[in-house]
Amino acid sequence: MNAPLPLKAATLHDVAREAGVSLITASRALSNPGVVSDKTIARVQQAVEATGYIPNLLAGSLKSKRSLMVAGIVPALSVQQFLPTVQMLTTTLAGAGYQLILGQTNYDAEQEEAVLHTMISRQPDGIVMTGLVRSQKARDRLRRANIPVVETWDLSDRPVDMLVGFSHLKVGSAVAGYFLSKGWKHLGIATGNDHRAMQRREGFLATLGHDVSTAIVPAPSSLELGRQALAQLLQQDPALQAVCCSSDQLAHGVLVEAQARGLRVPQDLAVFGFGNADFSAHMVPSISTIHVDGPEIGRLAAQLIIDRCRGATIERPVVDVGFRIIERQSTAL
Repeated sequence: MNAPLPLKAATLHDVAREAGVSLITASRALSNPGVVSDKTIARVQQAVEATGYIPNLLAGSLKSKRSLMVAGIVPALSVQQFLPTVQMLTTTLAGAGYQLILGQTNYDAEQEEAVLHTMISRQPDGIVMTGLVRSQKARDRLRRANIPVVETWDLSDRPVDMLVGFSHLKVGSAVAGYFLSKGWKHLGIATGNDHRAMQRREGFLATLGHDVSTAIVPAPSSLELGRQALAQLLQQDPALQAVCCSSDQLAHGVLVEAQARGLRVPQDLAVFGFGNADFSAHMVPSISTIHVDGPEIGRLAAQLIIDRCRGATIERPVVDVGFRIIERQSTAL
């Protein structure tokens, strides 16, 4: 038997024929609807649905020099704390006619550079980066490409272009101050090995004034890694009283391991997270954490890209959204 012939993609000629209009009228109805009547637009749209026609956005972008695509780069799609930012970024961009395409770096510097190289080659209208662009080579290429860039979830006085975030050093310092106010002496840190988590550890130790037991696990965090981290910390200090975790996922694992060992939280062991994941308030006990307004980061980042693409002057290219401590049952003695 002969193989079936592949289906032929519908063309604008097919749409015009189906709608009973000229080719130029069909084109105007789709690309510049303000110059044709509502009745004609409706007929052309019905013809588009009937024929399955898909407009060639690439051809339009070559004329307008706009791709209507924005690249979003995240460390890992499994990290819950970034999801509200991605969701709001998608929604805000869509409201202005842009679509978000995602890439992930897996917390790997070489992968980050490769993803950025691919995204730049596609000539998006903007790039939103979770964290700072670490590679100087990538930073230089982004500047040469003249693509609007917003780095997020971090803070720097030398951004590639624009930035919406907060200081991880200050987060670590604030958590250390909170621990000191509780009077705990035997402290531990369970942290991922990524740059931002290690910055929070640095801020914690700077305020504390001395080193503490530390378990470093590979990013991204997970419940399993949290359990492993607490086991390591208890080996280092069996009198451990409180653990500062670099994510709520790690804190969840620490809490589960503590309960498995018969430790009461917070009476025997206090647990503190980061990110205010949606499950944190509903755990038993609920997890104390650092809250960062992820949706607002996404909204502001999207608006900066939109404004830059429209040629608007950016009054605040660097925005510090701050953070706040949320005390819940896991540390409330």
